[in-house]
Amino acid sequence: MTTATSSESLKAPPRWFAAATERLSPRALARGGRNLLLPLIGIGLFLLFWQLVAPQVNTSLGNFPAPTDVWQQAGQLWQEHSDERARADRFVTMQEERNARILADNPDADVRIRPYPGAPTFFDQIGTSLVTVLCGFLLATLIAVPLGIVVGLNRHFAAAVNPLIQIFKPVSPLAWLPLVTMVVSATYVSDDPMFEKAFLTSMITVTLCSLWPTLINTSVGVAAVNPDLLNVSKVLQLSFWTHTRKVVLPSSVPMIFTGLRVSLGIAWMVLIAAEMLAQNPGLGKFVWDEFQNGSSQSLSRIMVAVLAIGFIGFLLDRIMLLIQKKVAWNE
Repeated sequence: MTTATSSESLKAPPRWFAAATERLSPRALARGGRNLLLPLIGIGLFLLFWQLVAPQVNTSLGNFPAPTDVWQQAGQLWQEHSDERARADRFVTMQEERNARILADNPDADVRIRPYPGAPTFFDQIGTSLVTVLCGFLLATLIAVPLGIVVGLNRHFAAAVNPLIQIFKPVSPLAWLPLVTMVVSATYVSDDPMFEKAFLTSMITVTLCSLWPTLINTSVGVAAVNPDLLNVSKVLQLSFWTHTRKVVLPSSVPMIFTGLRVSLGIAWMVLIAAEMLAQNPGLGKFVWDEFQNGSSQSLSRIMVAVLAIGFIGFLLDRIMLLIQKKVAWNE
C-alpha cells in the first residue's frame, strides 16, 4: 500500500506545473485578453473623441490642444530637461577644472562647488511634488494612526473628539493655506533654513487635509475588532501595548490601509492647489506659471501636467494597494 501511494505521488504533476497549465488554459487566456483589450478600447475611444472635439473648442490662447499637440509638448519638455541637465553637468565640470587649477597653484586654497542656478525643469518639478506629498502624507500617517487607535479603543475619548473631526474634515485646502502660510512665516525664522517656507507650507497643508480618512478608518477598524479576540486578551491579561500590537493592529490593518489609500489620493489632489498658491516649485507651480505665461503652447503643456498628475496618482494608489496585500494577509 505504501509503495503504491509513493508511486502515485511521483506520477502527480508538481503544483507549479498545474498552476502554469491553469494560467495557459484557453479560458484563462481569453479572460486575460479581455481584461487587456477592454481598457485599450476605452482609452482609444477617449483619444479619438478628444482628437475630434479639441479643434472645435476655441480659447483666448487658441484651439484646445489635441492629443497630438500634447504628445509633441511632452517630447519638448523632455528635451528641455535633457538640455538643462547637460548644462548643469557642464557647469559642475567647469568648476571642478577651475578648482583643480587653483589647488595646483595653492593646495591650501578653499574651493567649493556651487549648485547649478538654472530653473527647475518639468521633471524636476515632478520630483519636488512627490517629495512634498510623501512628506505630508507620512506626517499625516504618524498623527492619524496612533490617534485613530486611541479613538477606537476609548469611547469616551471618541465622543470628545468626534465633533472636532467632523468640523475640520471638510475644510478646503484653500481655507487652510492662508493660515498655514502666516503661521510658518511667523514661527519658522532662520538665517540658514533647512527647508524652504513654500515647501513647509505645502507639506503642512497636505497633512491637514489628508489625515482624516486614515484617522476615521483606523478608529472604525479598531472599534470593530472581533469580541472573541478582546475576551482572549482580557483572559490573558495582556498589557495595553501588547494588546494593541498583538490583537488590535493585526485585525484593523485592512481598514487602516483603506484609509491610507484614500488619504494619499486626497494628499496628491490637495498638493497641486497648495503648490499653486504657496509657489512651491512643483507641478502646481508649473501649471500656474504656464497659465500666467499665456503662450500658444501653454494649454498643451498644462494638459501634459494634467495627464502626469493623473498617471502619478494612479501609480501611488497601485503602490499602496501592493503594500496592503503584502501586509494584510487576509486580503
